[in-house]
Amino acid sequence: MKFFKSIRGPRLGTKLMLLGLTLLVVPLFGYRQLVEMERLLIQGQSHAQLLTAEGISTLFNGREDLFNDLPVTVENFESLYAHPLQNPVRLDGDVSDWGDELKGKLLSFGSETPNADGNFRLLLGERGGQLYVYMDIRDGNAIYRDPEYLRLDNADHVRLDFIRANGEDGRITITFPGDGVTTAYAMDADWRFAAEGAAMQNVMGYLKPKADGYQLEFRLPLSLLGSSRYFGISFVDVDDPDTRAIVRTTQTLPTAGKESFNLVVLRSPELLSIIQGLGYSGARILVIDAEKRVRAETGTSLTVVGNQDSGGWVGFIRDVFERIRPAIHYLTTFEEWQPDAGVATASESAVDAAIAASLAGDPITLRRRLSETSEVIMAAHPIVSKNAVIGTVIVEQNIDDILSFQRSALEQVVLLSVVSLFVVFVALVAFAGRLAWRIRSLRREASEAIDDYGRLRTSFLQSEISAGDEIGDLARSVSNMLSKLHQHNTFLENMPRTLRHEINNPLNTLSTSLHNLADENPDVRGSKYLESAQRGVTRIGSIVQNLADAANLEESLEAEDMEVIDLDQLLQNYVANCSVAHPDCAFIYRGPGRPVLAEVSDFRIEQMMDKIIDNAIDFHRSDSPIRVQLDAYRSNLQITVANRGPTLPDKAEGSLFDSMVSHRGPQNRLHFGLGLYVVRIIAEAHGGMVRAMNLTDGSGVAITVQLPRVEADEHVSAERIVPDLRAS
Repeated sequence: MKFFKSIRGPRLGTKLMLLGLTLLVVPLFGYRQLVEMERLLIQGQSHAQLLTAEGISTLFNGREDLFNDLPVTVENFESLYAHPLQNPVRLDGDVSDWGDELKGKLLSFGSETPNADGNFRLLLGERGGQLYVYMDIRDGNAIYRDPEYLRLDNADHVRLDFIRANGEDGRITITFPGDGVTTAYAMDADWRFAAEGAAMQNVMGYLKPKADGYQLEFRLPLSLLGSSRYFGISFVDVDDPDTRAIVRTTQTLPTAGKESFNLVVLRSPELLSIIQGLGYSGARILVIDAEKRVRAETGTSLTVVGNQDSGGWVGFIRDVFERIRPAIHYLTTFEEWQPDAGVATASESAVDAAIAASLAGDPITLRRRLSETSEVIMAAHPIVSKNAVIGTVIVEQNIDDILSFQRSALEQVVLLSVVSLFVVFVALVAFAGRLAWRIRSLRREASEAIDDYGRLRTSFLQSEISAGDEIGDLARSVSNMLSKLHQHNTFLENMPRTLRHEINNPLNTLSTSLHNLADENPDVRGSKYLESAQRGVTRIGSIVQNLADAANLEESLEAEDMEVIDLDQLLQNYVANCSVAHPDCAFIYRGPGRPVLAEVSDFRIEQMMDKIIDNAIDFHRSDSPIRVQLDAYRSNLQITVANRGPTLPDKAEGSLFDSMVSHRGPQNRLHFGLGLYVVRIIAEAHGGMVRAMNLTDGSGVAITVQLPRVEADEHVSAERIVPDLRAS
């Protein structure tokens, strides 16, 4: 318990600042509310999209005819799937602008030997009525077309064969004049010469060479293919620049047993006409058949949104929030922060798995991430006919608005929290500083109102007296208390004078009466009772005089005349007189042996020494001498009186020289504790100080008085008096 009582609490300013930290609860609750709001909005959005997909799927339930609108049986052809392109494609020989999800859907054609010449990888895309083709061709020896030759089959080229809209065969050769833009020609039946002299303007392409071949990107109108969409692509490889003979031809034509053309599978116009009016902003609707081919699509494309600008102080706040968000999330939800929990990236197979699950007959929703700042919710619902799944409806909607709202709200919460906490902390620090300054000023003035010995210096306070708060009440209470203490102290200071006046009159009467009694009755002159009464009267008079002297001492010292005297000679004479006055007590004096000058009142110095010697005589051991020593230092001198006997009690040194304080014990009731008090008053009046301490060996007590010197002699090392006395 003593340990806890010794512990002091924090200061007022610290308490106020700790109290201000409770404001952190506000942004934490705000964050928790925003997290729950995000979950609710996303859950509601997922449910709404699933209901939308279910409603659209009911339009196609039982409509097998809408999924069998191809001109031939699909099973008889090798299909080339034309993927829908979400973004505009630039013809530059680079597939990076087709979308990351399409890079893994390249089809390989050629020999089974990896990296063999003539092999190529193919990717088809469809956008705005155009069929886009990307080919990654392997060819270790590039042969470009020589414009001096009319034949077009004597250099590396690509052949396109298809059925036109009028049912006639179509043949197009894409030639490579060099790096860059390609040229397309309509060809004759032998694939040697151009059927027309001019190049085709509606078939454009771009060739980009690489270390082991070409990257070719071109487009042609879908209207060339007609409704049948029969299509084939071949790469013709020429390796000898002299003979320019065809070495090999790699085709996309079907395997044996199939028809002689590939089939380009595109979207269904009938399906598109049904869902075209159902699209809405920020959403995309797709109808996928059982073969996972997109048959119809409507709505805005879901493009990848780049990272938001992180410049300026807004970006700084966002970066700070992203760093501390895991800790805030854990404090508010008690869950580890997992930003990708339940969110699949755009390149993952989760989308294909969701489509497969929907085609298996299970409605499903999926939240997937397009970028760090863009996410979509995908809802898929199966289309059934005769208890069989013939396709699925997918509704995708961008939830960037929800995420932007949450992000903006979180940034505002963080910003407002930082600003409010800063303002509150500044206000609390200012308030705590002002409050602490007022309290310290009041404490300082209250402390200065009483000196080190408990005497009042003033009877009122000036600080905070007119304040109307609790500190003002405290200041007025302390000022009132000081006023009452001043009245009481004034009464106590005047009481010795009053007592001397009031007691001296009856004492004089009593003393005169005793003297007259002895004169009138000579037979009682030697009576012990009369002598005892006369001693008592004298004793009472002495006590009253001592009280009056102590009360008037400070006023007397202010008017005392000072003179420069030799303290060494003064103390020698004084100790010699003490030996005569107290023959039963031995005195030993030790001085520097040279004049030690000080500006003092010799009468007051002797009065001070009387009090110290009286105290030493009362406490000294009868078989030990009382030692008086004078030491001279550079700027001061020291008088030491030591006696062997009882030591000072613990913690008695601090109150030994106070007024009305005695440590003699209950058996000495006639001592009022004024002797050493007089010593202190005289020493301080001469610009010095007094202290008491036990001898180092615990055999007695030493009282030292330090006084300033008038003229400093040569330096004398300051040795302590206690070891010298112990050695005696």
